Amino acid sequence: MSEITSAEYKKVAVDSIADPVLQSALESLQSRLGPATQNLYQNLPEGQELRKTAHGYRRKAIDNLDILLEALADNVEKNGGTVHFAATDKEAVDICLNIARDHDVKKVVKGKSMVTEEIGLNHALEEAGIDVAETDLGEFIIQLADEKPTHIVAPAIHKTRQQVGKLFSEKLGTPYTEDPPTLTFDARKALREKFLTADMGITGCNLACAETGHITTVSNEGNIRMSTTLPKVHVAFMGMERIVANLEEQQSILRLMSMGAAGQQIGGYVSYIGGPAAENHCDGPQAFHLIIVDNGRSKILADEEFREMLCCIRCGACLNVCPVYGKIGGQAYGSAYSGPVGAVVTPLLFGVNNAADLCTGETLCGACRQACPLEINLPRMLLALRAKLSEGDAKWGVQPKGKSEKLMFEAWQKIIKRRKVYDLFLKIGYVLQKILPAQDGMIRRLPFPFNGWTNNRNLKPLAAKTFMQRWKEREGGKQ
Repeated sequence: MSEITSAEYKKVAVDSIADPVLQSALESLQSRLGPATQNLYQNLPEGQELRKTAHGYRRKAIDNLDILLEALADNVEKNGGTVHFAATDKEAVDICLNIARDHDVKKVVKGKSMVTEEIGLNHALEEAGIDVAETDLGEFIIQLADEKPTHIVAPAIHKTRQQVGKLFSEKLGTPYTEDPPTLTFDARKALREKFLTADMGITGCNLACAETGHITTVSNEGNIRMSTTLPKVHVAFMGMERIVANLEEQQSILRLMSMGAAGQQIGGYVSYIGGPAAENHCDGPQAFHLIIVDNGRSKILADEEFREMLCCIRCGACLNVCPVYGKIGGQAYGSAYSGPVGAVVTPLLFGVNNAADLCTGETLCGACRQACPLEINLPRMLLALRAKLSEGDAKWGVQPKGKSEKLMFEAWQKIIKRRKVYDLFLKIGYVLQKILPAQDGMIRRLPFPFNGWTNNRNLKPLAAKTFMQRWKEREGGKQ
């Protein structure tokens, strides 16, 4: 069911860098959200220690996942809901389709959900003849444009108001306008009709609380509350790792998630949902189903090297500071998950070789770890993935990539370990570089297979004398 296009990473990245609208949007996003999040971290009443504490909460939950999931399922069912466990994306989709058939569902409204993007739910529902409407404004715009999200939290940042105005005019039949409040009103009017006629509401789950049997959803638009209270059936999708033990731990993590996602103290709408509406309540669904999705997470859980990745709460904070994401945007990553988090998660879920360019495309600058509300060590895991690509790994089914590159680095290692050989290598390089195309004292083009370095930059040539030679001359031969 899942489909990724990470193999097109380089091509889409080049196109994205050449897109002035996207570049402006990414620069605006990172200049606002990155500093805003850091400012909130610096002013935490509990101090920076809260982030380490929250990381400990998440790690404890991951280490005791079997116990917590069992407790969650028991408590959801006590609240009147039904819990389903799906080992694969296909199982998760089939469970949802069966629920839809049982309730004669014709129309669905959806709150924003990364897991449903991951498993390709919308496409499957549409193939089954069910009308599906995304209700998050950004996701609604992306759905109308038949495009993939650019950002985990802000999926339509690459769209200008002129483009949105034209899109709404074509798809919704509204008069063309560039006025943001009017465009928002047009979207609200179109979505309100869908809310009132939907048979099923589908949402994700930011965090589930094992102690109470509730899932929590966070939004700033109120659309998720409409999706969960108006339709007769509510189906929630949850990655199996999105769980905490109790409300105290949940509260700390939700606060930090809001800071990382949007530079807020807390999201505008925080909802706790544990089952269908009580008999004496007029609002709420008649049936509540929670689908807990594995889809490769058990394999990550079993690997101590990558288990920390399951602590991620998908806030998108790492995207707001990543220099690579800040240039290429989210569509280049070719999956539901972009930025540094996508560079780790996508290879682990969909195959390391299939998404090799993602983990090798990051800079390892460490900004993502500093921005992460839980201080997850993404650079460490990116390096681990690169090591598997270099050496191969039977456990993860990784075939060594770039054997010629590995041989070159091994040769380089042998050269730099021998001073005389290294000096001879530099002398030969100094002579040979004179035949290379140059301009203003800079090398413009290297021969294959090194030409990638000079496709978009010039290279400073080797100096006539090495540092060691100059040092000896200056110090009169002293070492």
